[in-house]
Amino acid sequence: MPHIGRTLPRPAAASPAPVPVPWAQATIPGRVAIISASVGAGHDGAAAELARRLEGGGLRVDRFDLLDLLPVRLGQAVQEIYHRMLVRAPWAYQRIYSSTERAGGGGRVARTLLRSAEERVLRALPPDTGAVVSTYPGASRVLGNLRLGGRLTVPVLTYLTDFSVHPLWVADGVDVHLAAHAVPARQARAAGARDVRTCGPVTDPRFRPGAREDRDRGRADFGLPEKTPLALLVAGSWGVGPVRQVAKELRDCGAAVPVVVCGRNEALAARLRADGIEHVFGWVDDMPALMHAADVLVQNAGGLTSLEAFAAGLPVASYRCIPGHGLTNAAALDEAGAAVWVRNADDLKKVLCDLIDGSLGQHQREVGLDLFARAPGEGPAAEIARLCLSGTSPQSSAPPSRPRRRTLARRRLALRPRVTTTAALAGAVWACAVGAGFATTHDAPGLVHTIGHSLDLDDLPPGHRSEGHRS
Repeated sequence: MPHIGRTLPRPAAASPAPVPVPWAQATIPGRVAIISASVGAGHDGAAAELARRLEGGGLRVDRFDLLDLLPVRLGQAVQEIYHRMLVRAPWAYQRIYSSTERAGGGGRVARTLLRSAEERVLRALPPDTGAVVSTYPGASRVLGNLRLGGRLTVPVLTYLTDFSVHPLWVADGVDVHLAAHAVPARQARAAGARDVRTCGPVTDPRFRPGAREDRDRGRADFGLPEKTPLALLVAGSWGVGPVRQVAKELRDCGAAVPVVVCGRNEALAARLRADGIEHVFGWVDDMPALMHAADVLVQNAGGLTSLEAFAAGLPVASYRCIPGHGLTNAAALDEAGAAVWVRNADDLKKVLCDLIDGSLGQHQREVGLDLFARAPGEGPAAEIARLCLSGTSPQSSAPPSRPRRRTLARRRLALRPRVTTTAALAGAVWACAVGAGFATTHDAPGLVHTIGHSLDLDDLPPGHRSEGHRS
């Protein structure tokens, strides 16, 4: 996706080459598989950085997308449904998120859908794989089931990409959960995880605190004002949430000039320009330079971009968050002292000024930077590498004994004729469940309008807006 808005006068900086680290064992290379999902960019971004670090330590890494491993292209349907809910009907996503949170995880439909991927995941893993890492809750469920059934005999780790931990993240059978902070670690244990290790987040090393010359260079490259305070407004790779409303509020409060990144949402970028927002960008390759140019980050989801801002020494405010994980991440980040959650529009200007020039901003810069591991032998990648190279699994969650080969073979033969049918039914039931969620809130004409037309979150009727879109 090309950069939308201004053309950068210099190419984006290339990712640094892998750096050797203390766990490297060139004579006995290990092999790690990482399973993510292309649902937004956060899960894939974490997977990419873990892979880069592991490869820097001499390990071989295979990456897989869970959505590609679902049968009959169900992955594409799941991605599209999720995207449409966030953009067109966030209240439906909030209801599903809350109901599964109260129930302690996914229901029968989700289990059926994920079960259809187990055989494909097992076949995709190279035979010499020493450990498998999940950066997506659905992948953790699939891998945990394979471990519990004795069909996967190597350690399974879940890297928690979010600061808040939905029960779907914690799957029986997963050996180790890796958390960025004590807050998500505590939530993971409360959800039933036994071996939880707090080892900090991972971000591209280009995200680092910038000097004065980095700030000046970034502003010149992006055509931004030289001296005016700038608030970088982000809404994920899909550009979801009430971005137009927040951009106008940032502009009108006078604390900082909004600089909006819309990701791949070109329609949103066009609307913002029509609203008179001067500095609007689509997909930006050189986000480190843009963060160096900014004074504060305003975000609504609490995902990878927030972690990148912490690494860059940029204070973060959560405001008008998207439903579901956006709200729970805002609460967890606020509890950790890493990002302030602005709940009231009347407080926006005061908080932003304190983050830009006051003691609150200095405190948050220190908290954010303290999240990250100090030495190359520390952090999530180091934990993964040590577990992979040890050749043993943690005793606390060892799976039951492996089924006899003949029994397993019979089970596979019986399963094959039903895989496609089961997967198709799972997809249909999944879609019906989403439709039922819509129907519980909309009348029939409203339901048809929601499914068949593109809605802007700012134009949703007041009764259908999630609480996350109010201050």
